Amino acid sequence: MTGIYEKLLGAADKDHIKIGEEMRKHTSFRVGGPAACFVTPADGKELAAVLALCRREEVPFFILGNGSNLLVGDDGFDGVVISMECFSSCQVDKETGIVKAGAGASLARIAQEAYKASLTGFEFAAGIPGTLGGAVVMNAGAYGSEMKEVLKSVKVLTPQGEEKELSVSELSLGYRTSCIIPNQYVVLEAKIRLRDGDEISIKSRMDELARRRKEKQPLEYPSAGSTFKRPEGYFAGKLIEDAGLRGFSLGGAQVSEKHCGFVINKENATAADIRNLCEEVKKRVFKNSGVALEMEVKKLGRF
Repeated sequence: MTGIYEKLLGAADKDHIKIGEEMRKHTSFRVGGPAACFVTPADGKELAAVLALCRREEVPFFILGNGSNLLVGDDGFDGVVISMECFSSCQVDKETGIVKAGAGASLARIAQEAYKASLTGFEFAAGIPGTLGGAVVMNAGAYGSEMKEVLKSVKVLTPQGEEKELSVSELSLGYRTSCIIPNQYVVLEAKIRLRDGDEISIKSRMDELARRRKEKQPLEYPSAGSTFKRPEGYFAGKLIEDAGLRGFSLGGAQVSEKHCGFVINKENATAADIRNLCEEVKKRVFKNSGVALEMEVKKLGRF
């Protein structure tokens, strides 16, 4: 990483670069050590320049939304974290039912803008604590709906620095997967196709889902949402409960007593606490049921 800051100055404005930024400020788990460099590009040109530099110099980098599905190690990340915070535009065309939003726009904001335009179809995403870019990458979903059902197209930046628009069929969207990461694309923006709806009905549905989340999910604690992917034919939370792990703790991390599918930062947990707890959960679930759980939360950096 020697000299990477100086090199970044040639790609991004110095006011957009931070050295040693603590990642606990940028993750919903509220844990994580410092990133060697933290860059917030102001526009697509600056983003492309930073990415080109990282690839040319073989510097590891990570694209950050709002860190709602991310566990960063206590010792930080020896690379460049690129925040998509400035890519947060959101435009609604009520006549066509198309919402065009930047990768850094929160799903909650997009849902609110759609509601104000009486467009339905995005209510399921109103309570997902993430950004549009991350939701596209993992085909985020909730309450029986997924992004692939509402996406029209996605604009990405290729490893060669070219902008490219992909149709839904070209995204290879599956359960928590897409072609974005395998192809080393970076999501810039997406178009969402919604339907005319009734404002009262849309608000009612959003309120209902918010109530259900509050009742069933440990929203009062820092977490990264559903910690494990749903194994085919099973529910992760049920497997964890059946293994006797409701409320199980290691350090400051705990399997939520409200919802066993959530690992929470209950009391000043470290990233190592959370990682170790997750590994122990996987081990005990496999011993009890023979089912191998897979993390949905992404891990980054040194633990």
